[in-house]
Amino acid sequence: MLCLCLYVPLIGEAQTEFQYFESKGLPAELKSIFKLSVFIPSQEFSTYRQWKQKIVQAGDKDLDGQLDFEEFVHYLQDHEKKLRLVFKSLDKKNDGRIDAQEIMQSLRDLGVKISEQQAEKILKSMDKNGTMTIDWNEWRDYHLLHPVENIPEIILYWKHSTIFDVGENLTVPDEFTVEERLTGMWWRHLVAGGGAGAVSRTCTAPLDRLKVLMQVHASRSNNMCIVGGFTQMIREGGAKSLWRGNGINVLKIAPESAIKFMAYEQIKRLVGSDQETLRIHERLVAGSLAGAIAQSSIYPMEVLKTRMALRKTGQYSGMLDCARRILAKEGVAAFYKGYIPNMLGIIPYAGIDLAVYETLKNTWLQRYAVNSADPGVFVLLACGTISSTCGQLASYPLALVRTRMQAQASIEGAPEVTMSSLFKQILRTEGAFGLYRGLAPNFMKVIPAVSISYVVYENLKITLGVQSR
Repeated sequence: MLCLCLYVPLIGEAQTEFQYFESKGLPAELKSIFKLSVFIPSQEFSTYRQWKQKIVQAGDKDLDGQLDFEEFVHYLQDHEKKLRLVFKSLDKKNDGRIDAQEIMQSLRDLGVKISEQQAEKILKSMDKNGTMTIDWNEWRDYHLLHPVENIPEIILYWKHSTIFDVGENLTVPDEFTVEERLTGMWWRHLVAGGGAGAVSRTCTAPLDRLKVLMQVHASRSNNMCIVGGFTQMIREGGAKSLWRGNGINVLKIAPESAIKFMAYEQIKRLVGSDQETLRIHERLVAGSLAGAIAQSSIYPMEVLKTRMALRKTGQYSGMLDCARRILAKEGVAAFYKGYIPNMLGIIPYAGIDLAVYETLKNTWLQRYAVNSADPGVFVLLACGTISSTCGQLASYPLALVRTRMQAQASIEGAPEVTMSSLFKQILRTEGAFGLYRGLAPNFMKVIPAVSISYVVYENLKITLGVQSR
């Protein structure tokens, strides 16, 4: 239970002490007080000054540069709840105390190895009674006036973009802790995420190719259904043809992930935040810019993927032959067809995916995170699936226009069109529904893609020496 003891100077009266308990409302005497002074021992004033600078930004709801009583209480309530979540997660034995072994184990889970002597040194900084264990009161008292902007344990459980790969790969990159970056665990996470993406994309490749075919060839006069589309592909090229374009789709995972991660780390510094974890709007800006840089770097591979998925049997001997023919017949510009709608699609996809995921995560933490921040596999899969689906739904018309522009030369007699003219043409000839051709197989692949990538990711982490949750 949170308890504040505040000494409030009242005009014409002696200094009065009020106590506020979390289970009660604000005392009636304090309802009219908006600004107040909190008296603390002089030797702690430097700590208080540093602490105040941090919490004014975190807790100042009315943006007046100061904290009133209600803002102060609200901040402490939120911060104490986060501290309790971390304490419960560190307390592996569930005995209400944290010892050196539990600290060592928890840091190992984050990819950091320390000795028992180092763990005991951490304990001594918080241990008040010399027992070499920390109870909840010691943990809370030590951390309450030292705000932690990043709760590594919560971040560990709620990693998002490297776990859930649905083939679009436009999501905002993950936040990695300082320890993960220093110990090299970040690249193991990226490798595990890339491997998981490769497996999930390969397993759902037939649905992805069907989506591309429906985006390009389906119309009111050619109403391609899911069963009919699969039948047509198998009849034309056999069962092997269901995986056309998957090779280049898997190959582009590694360069795109690496470029996006490096760009994201640099852009984080440019947005002016010195915090380990960015706020949601900063993540959106940094993530969208990093995605744009990565997509610009590998965009020719996107065009090749579409052309390979649409090719007929025997048309190309492989991806290199496809690239050579496109270059000879259409020039370098052909490798950047559809570039503009692709760039425009990053913002709604990343923004909505991130916003929905963060909203679902925070809702779960507020309602159900009583003893641990670990949401369990089902909640993670549900949040990832819903957020990714919402992001794709918002950006799908731009993705369809991009794919049709990439595929122009593969459609016989198709005139070269711009993004705006293609939008108008689709709306005029097919209506708004035409902008969502291929949506059904695209959504059908989300749940299996998310599930497969999660399972493979967890197993690859163990293989690469990253201890699983």
